[in-house]
Amino acid sequence: MKVTIREVNTRREMKRFVEFPNRLYKGNPYYVPQLVTGEMNTLSRTKNPAFEFCQIRYWMAFDERNRLVGRIAGIINPIYNEKTATKYMRFGWLDFIEDEDVLKALVQTVEQWAREQQAECLHGPLGMTDFDVSGTLIEGFEEIPTVYGKYNFPYYGPMMEKLGFEKEVDWLEFNVKVPPVLPEKYVKMAEIIKQRHKLQSIRFKTKKELLSQLDQVFELLNQEYDNIHGFSQLTKAQIESLKKQFLPVLRLKYISVVKNEEGKIVGFGFCMPSLSKAMQKGKGRLFPLGLVHIQRALMKNDTLDSLLIAIDSAYKDKGVNALIFFDIGNAAIKSGITNVETTRELEENHKVQNLWHRFEFRQHKRARCYIKKLKP
Repeated sequence: MKVTIREVNTRREMKRFVEFPNRLYKGNPYYVPQLVTGEMNTLSRTKNPAFEFCQIRYWMAFDERNRLVGRIAGIINPIYNEKTATKYMRFGWLDFIEDEDVLKALVQTVEQWAREQQAECLHGPLGMTDFDVSGTLIEGFEEIPTVYGKYNFPYYGPMMEKLGFEKEVDWLEFNVKVPPVLPEKYVKMAEIIKQRHKLQSIRFKTKKELLSQLDQVFELLNQEYDNIHGFSQLTKAQIESLKKQFLPVLRLKYISVVKNEEGKIVGFGFCMPSLSKAMQKGKGRLFPLGLVHIQRALMKNDTLDSLLIAIDSAYKDKGVNALIFFDIGNAAIKSGITNVETTRELEENHKVQNLWHRFEFRQHKRARCYIKKLKP
């Protein structure tokens, strides 16, 4: 196929870029669309604080009949590159029809820019930051993703490998069954942990109370996520933006914060009702009915998505995770939750994965970050 690549330069072109996956996956029962307005804001240089340090360019691919057949973004995150002492070029927002010429043209375009920037490696799919969707799905094609995951067709991975890309890291996802009642031993264990290590679980009655603690939460997140693949320290502007993004959809009963006797946050867990089916019904739009579907899903649901968990390294083996799961587990049972869907966890993150072994669970999805060394 003859492929023409065009860079995205206008708002109208950006809207086509954002909406392309909705057309590519139309009718697919597993695809969960992102909110168009949310994606437009994420990719807006005036609305996303990540643009204060990231460089990003976008391209679309067209066939001989001028039909849109693919998209890709090239990204430079200098904070991450400095931390790792490697000149990486990221690629993200990659979608394409089942045609090797289309993928090759898209990747070569990013590679050309990467060489111009003296990049040593090209890796992805990654976003500007760890809060953007990352990874190519390679297992779990008959599973509905969380709204913070991403679905793609099975041909993506093999076609990437044909272009010389190799595995850099994998992320795993789990489905965990919530028991009808927490075993009595967990109740006793929670009390023993609190007393032995002088810890207290904090539950919030208002979002104002939660808001007053979020700076400490993000401080711990920056501290404990610093060595995680793809993560770069969140700036103050990014933290403020994330507060505004998450607060409207968070439900206080699915949030647990653990403090030590000095009042310092040493662990937290955030879950939220699954919005995947609501987003499917709304087809990526808030209006006319998309917002209604989201509100209903937030009020009544049988599935939780685990968003974030972080534990201070000094408290890793002191049962903080057990307190978090005890708090959220109790709230989930009382609310009729039967399943928890984990967001993507690095394959080697055994400490988090071992938490699920206490329950009935299955590892049902796997996503991959690919890497390719660039020749000068």
